[in-house]
Amino acid sequence: MFRSKKYSGNRKEDYQLLIEQLKALLAGEKNRIANLANAAALLNQFLSDTNWVGFYLFDGDLILGPFQGLPACTRIQLGKGVCGTAAKERKTICVDDVSQFEGHIACNAASQSELVIPLIKQREFIGVLDIDSPIVQRFDGLDIEGLEKFCETLISSL
Repeated sequence: MFRSKKYSGNRKEDYQLLIEQLKALLAGEKNRIANLANAAALLNQFLSDTNWVGFYLFDGDLILGPFQGLPACTRIQLGKGVCGTAAKERKTICVDDVSQFEGHIACNAASQSELVIPLIKQREFIGVLDIDSPIVQRFDGLDIEGLEKFCETLISSL
């Protein structure tokens, strides 16, 4: 059962606690949409200085999935914007300043930085985790490491 726990302020330990909380939310549930919805809500609660957290699922293009934030782009072509580029290249992309990313898709004009992590299970591309922030250079190496581990845990339930 999921129980809210207080974060310590030590970011590395907090990411470990976040993953424990995700595991509790995923326990016994196999529905992809339910698990993605709870994962988005958990990240939205955990992450500071973000204005959009959610998933795009692969179905030829990237199609909007469960998210927390303002309404978003519904469909993104592979290779377009940060999400489409991360999907096409199948690698994490962290953009410190989206105004410097050629072809950035501005679903929310307030977004200044973005982190996108591909979701791949046994070589099958599932989609991406997309996180936007209204702050330039919001994400660092610890965020990337912690969120990639979060995604690895989540993928096991999809």
